[in-house]
Order: sequence, then C-alpha cells, then structure tokens
Amino acid sequence: MTGGGLSAAPTTDAALSARAVAKHYRGGIRALDGIDLDIPVGSITALVGPNGAGKSTLMKAWVGFEPPSRGSVTVLGIDPFKDRSGALDRLGYVSQRPALYRGLTVHDHVALAVSLRPGFDAELSERRLAQLDIPLGQDSRTLSGGQQAQVMLALALGTRAPVLVLDEPLASLDPLARREFLHVLVDAVRSAGATAVLSSHVITDIEQACDRIVVLGGGRKILDESIAQAVGAHRVVEGDPAPVAGFRRVAGFPGPLGEPITLWRADGDRPDPPGFRPATLEELVLGRLASSRRPRTEPDRSTDEPPPPPPAGGRPS
Repeated sequence: MTGGGLSAAPTTDAALSARAVAKHYRGGIRALDGIDLDIPVGSITALVGPNGAGKSTLMKAWVGFEPPSRGSVTVLGIDPFKDRSGALDRLGYVSQRPALYRGLTVHDHVALAVSLRPGFDAELSERRLAQLDIPLGQDSRTLSGGQQAQVMLALALGTRAPVLVLDEPLASLDPLARREFLHVLVDAVRSAGATAVLSSHVITDIEQACDRIVVLGGGRKILDESIAQAVGAHRVVEGDPAPVAGFRRVAGFPGPLGEPITLWRADGDRPDPPGFRPATLEELVLGRLASSRRPRTEPDRSTDEPPPPPPAGGRPS
C-alpha cells in the first residue's frame, strides 16, 4: 500500500528489476537461477511458467518476503531489503490466497487499511467495490472466492501504489469472476498510469489484460517480449521438418489431439514456408515451456537469453 509524502527515490525506467537473481533452497533446489529482468513502467506484464518455475519466488523478492541467495531486486530503483518501507510504499500486492480476516466486514478491512497506511484512498477502494455490488457491511467469511479477490484488489488499488504485484490471484476463480477482476485491474492501471505484473496459468487471461509476457522455466527466463512482437515472430507447423533458412527451431510439443507440433521463430520479416502458420499465444507459451525442459547438458538454442553463468560455489541457502 502507498501513502502520502513518499520519500525521495532513485529514478529508473523499470518499475521492477532483477539482476542475476538466484534463489536456492536446502537440498539443492533452485527456484531461480540467474534471472535478469526489467518490468517497464506503464506495462501490464504476464509472468508465466509451470509450478516451480520461480514466479512466486521472484514476486516475493520484490515484495521483500524472500531475499535472493544471490543478486538483487529493486522497486522503482529501491532495494526492498535495504529500504523496506520505501519499496513497500510504492507497491500494492495481491496474493494467490485472499488474506482477509475472519469476522471482519468489507468496510472493516478498508478502515484497517486506512489506519495502517497513511494516504490510503478509502473512497477509491469503496467505489470499486460498489461497482461490483460487493456490500461494505458483508462479513468476509460469506464472500465468494471472486468477491474476496476483488476486495483484495480494491485494497491494493486504494493504496494508489504505482506498482502492483499480483501473484496468481485468478487461480481459483470461475471464468466470469476472472473477467470481472481483469476488467477492474486494466481499467485502474491504465487510468492511473501504473504498472502491473500478473502471474497466471490461463492464457486467455493474459491475452485479455497484458501487453508483455515473461516466460520462466527451470528457474530461468526463456522469453521476455511484448505479446504483439512475440506472437508476430513465432510460427508453428505440424510434425518436425528439417531446418529452414531464416527460422530457428524452438521446441516440439503435443497438439490438442496429441499430434506433434513444432514452434519456430522467424529471423526478421520472412514469408512462411509451406505448412507454417502464425502461432497462437498458447502455442507460443507451450513451445517455450517445452524448450525449458531440455537437459541442462544440452545447449539451449531456443532461448533469446545467453546461457547463465555457473552458480556460485558453496552450499545452497
């Protein structure tokens, strides 16, 4: 949540940044393995990847919950582990599971936010809830999953934070609740000139709300691009043809009926070879995720990122 009278902060073209971020857990588990990433100011960026790809770990680092084992993160140029209050003043956060207090009404939660966060815009928060017909006097225990998510979003928007971090808030919502949530999010972000990063497994949600996509796999960044550019550059073809001049093979993956499909990336503006067609966003994501499952000993030519440096020595933390 953000309040009035923000302290001076470094200026930056990125709302959220990560530099060589690695996160190692006991037992040698690597949640992140040298991530470099910038989330542009004013964008709505989708963070996509399978379970265990490191999405939540990276978001929790930006919020100041999970310190990296190596590397650094910043929020509008502020390191949340060196200036926690300065970073959090500029963040609104929505978790996957609504963090509402049992026995408190919706209005109680707004009042609590006002008491905890100077400058909290209760009028804005309550106006968003009224648009969705969520009664302020309703006990949080009686809210549906979609209503709880909307309350969490309204509280985050009431902070008027310039950066919103949303960690799979749509995971348990039905299609209508997801669409309503995304409509409120996009309207609020665009009208305020804010920045949002949204993790989700549902590709239709991403297409509806986001203008950029970041795909994580195996703890690494395997795609970071505007959605329009990424979709425009990728092609798919049934089967796995021989190499084609001007196209780079990304990976093969099964189609809806189990048929083999291969994702390719065009080097520049080239005519499509016979049998090639533009990839959908879902096919693009599936192909990129398939590319991340290659053994680490095999050169990964599908990624647009250089291979990461070997991990620092010593025991994982």
